[in-house]
Amino acid sequence: MKYMLLIYNNPESLAAQDIDGLMREVDVLMGELAESGEWVGGEALAEPAHTRTVRVRDGVPATTDGPFAEAKEQLAGYCVVECETLERATEIAARWPDARYGAMEVRPILDTGDVGS
Repeated sequence: MKYMLLIYNNPESLAAQDIDGLMREVDVLMGELAESGEWVGGEALAEPAHTRTVRVRDGVPATTDGPFAEAKEQLAGYCVVECETLERATEIAARWPDARYGAMEVRPILDTGDVGS
């Protein structure tokens, strides 16, 4: 089963951390997951200042700039892993450095097959 690991962090909290050290931890973990065949992929996201939120109410779209949630933590990126159990995906998320300074959400990815084919 594939799982999306959503990475939430607070840029203010991260600013006080050793970013190079955290990235080395991420590189080690990604290497282990690639070797085990559990790494599918992932990306960091641009800053919330480059974000737009679109809501449609009564058929009228309303677009706002900036973060889409009223919170200090922001969605900073995601990873996709393929592993046997939710417990294993949770174990991987717990090892991700951002779990210490923000949060990691573990969510199964639905297998919808070939949509539209």
